[in-house]
Amino acid sequence: MRILISGASIAGPVLAYWLTRHGFSVTVVERAPALRKTGGHAVDLFRPAMDITEKMGLLPRVEERATGATRMTLRGEGARRPVRIDLVKIFSVASGRHVEIMRDDLSEICYDATRDDVEYVFDDSITAISPDGEVRFENAPPRRFDLVVGADGLHSNVRRLVFGEESRFGAFIGAYLGVLTLPEGFSRDGEMLMHVGVGRTAGMYGARHLGEARALFLFRSERELDYHRHDVPRQKELLRGAFEGLHAEVDRWLDELDDTPAFYFDSITQLRMDTWSRGRVTLVGDAGYCPGPAVGGSTSLAVVGAYVLAGELARAGGDHERAFPAYERAMAEHVRGSRAAALSAARTLVPTSRLGVSGLTQGIRLISALPAGPRRALLRLTTKSGRVYESMTLDDYPPSLHTHGS
Repeated sequence: MRILISGASIAGPVLAYWLTRHGFSVTVVERAPALRKTGGHAVDLFRPAMDITEKMGLLPRVEERATGATRMTLRGEGARRPVRIDLVKIFSVASGRHVEIMRDDLSEICYDATRDDVEYVFDDSITAISPDGEVRFENAPPRRFDLVVGADGLHSNVRRLVFGEESRFGAFIGAYLGVLTLPEGFSRDGEMLMHVGVGRTAGMYGARHLGEARALFLFRSERELDYHRHDVPRQKELLRGAFEGLHAEVDRWLDELDDTPAFYFDSITQLRMDTWSRGRVTLVGDAGYCPGPAVGGSTSLAVVGAYVLAGELARAGGDHERAFPAYERAMAEHVRGSRAAALSAARTLVPTSRLGVSGLTQGIRLISALPAGPRRALLRLTTKSGRVYESMTLDDYPPSLHTHGS
């Protein structure tokens, strides 16, 4: 049985890994000419995604590539003194298992785990999908597949072709995200720097192996901003305007905008679809149920979704008419929880008032200073993302006794 996956970032290779283990024949098509190295931001792998990573035998490499951030210096706008936080204490009680890793690093690890068993086609994209499984491409000749999976992110091409324009399903949650790459000299080993103001938060961190640093920017906007998704100069202009005057250190990060080798800018948008399957096509990860980049644990959700989809297809013997509804049922509660956690995180990370800025900085100071028991209790009350992912339970999908390849 032949399955085509669109997208070679994280959800795609994780899905490909599990599908091949269950005996399916897998092809992955990726629009980029090579594995993406876009300077992506750090992402969190919470307990269920860590468990899946361990099942894949990838945990040592993931832990080796962890960012290594152990402390944070946080400065509220107008505050005289910064707050210094032990991140190890925070993460150890927020989640039983957790790793922070650069998105590009995780993508490379998952790709390396599948490249020998999966057909990867780079520098191509799907242009049409027929109900009987014939797929047309920009460059390659048409091919027929039994199933097609869109693992191609928030701006999914597969979703657009099969379900319609993104505007039908996207829900802007009032914030924007920017990421830029900085020279290594900006980073401090093991330390994250954060500046929080009313309606805007900026942070900077490095990674032990990276040889460069990342600056991340979150800011609020009551309405969606006027810019084209591919108009990078306009995006940089909007980012500068949003953070003007927050702090001299942030200004120095923004001074690198014109020279940065990698830049990312997008709205923080949730995808809200009643179903993410139609006929022979389904969606996984951000393509189907993005809870909001940088605020909702979307990477962990994508890893979980890929594992569940492959498992349900194996359990149904490749029958998508049984597997796709089972996959959606299994993921529904996880998706709802992640959406709610993202809304909560956006409110917390980007305060709407000076009181909120003060509350965030003082609250973090308190949590960091508390003994382990009270700290654990308070964090579990206040960190919705940690609770959502800690409470996820996953079925065990044993390897198929027969193969579905052809």
